[in-house]
Amino acid sequence: MKNKVLLFFLLILSINLISCSPANILATGGATGMVVAEGDRSFGSVVDDATIKINIAAKFINSDDNIFVDVSTSVLEGRVLLTGLVENQEIRIDAVRRVWEVEGVKEVVNEIQIGNRESLKEYAQDVWITTQVKGLAAKTIGLRSMAYNFETIQGKIYIVGITSRPEQLEEIIEVAKTVKGVTEIVNYVIIKE
Repeated sequence: MKNKVLLFFLLILSINLISCSPANILATGGATGMVVAEGDRSFGSVVDDATIKINIAAKFINSDDNIFVDVSTSVLEGRVLLTGLVENQEIRIDAVRRVWEVEGVKEVVNEIQIGNRESLKEYAQDVWITTQVKGLAAKTIGLRSMAYNFETIQGKIYIVGITSRPEQLEEIIEVAKTVKGVTEIVNYVIIKE
């Protein structure tokens, strides 16, 4: 019953966010991520991705493991990027299996790492890196930076989004390289013609 109430709450929250969004920008929060849409995506694909994200969250909530807390999802045009840190390979596989059970998923990119956060300091460092990259991206390309999602796990930053301007993506990657603590940049941005 608790899970159904939480799923209902997530659905109401997403409907509220959709109805309150400006014409070209939509942001919805799920377990720990964000899906952002702007001019390079249709409203229909944004709604489809938000639905997929909510359904994934429902699958993760029903897990006995802490998948809902430990794994972040980004959904773009049915492509799902999973990032996070889990205790073992079985949990990693279970997360992917649960995502494939969701209708509309076209591809799953599994970047979940096995391990644990050594300390609160390490987690804070990842949050700081993500915040710095988001700020530098906004400073560099302005509001178009909202078309990108950034996630940092143990110094490795994942960039997800859709753009028709590859030069802006290159600018973001270059400024991300300047942030102290970034060990690697993984680019999952779709470039549309």
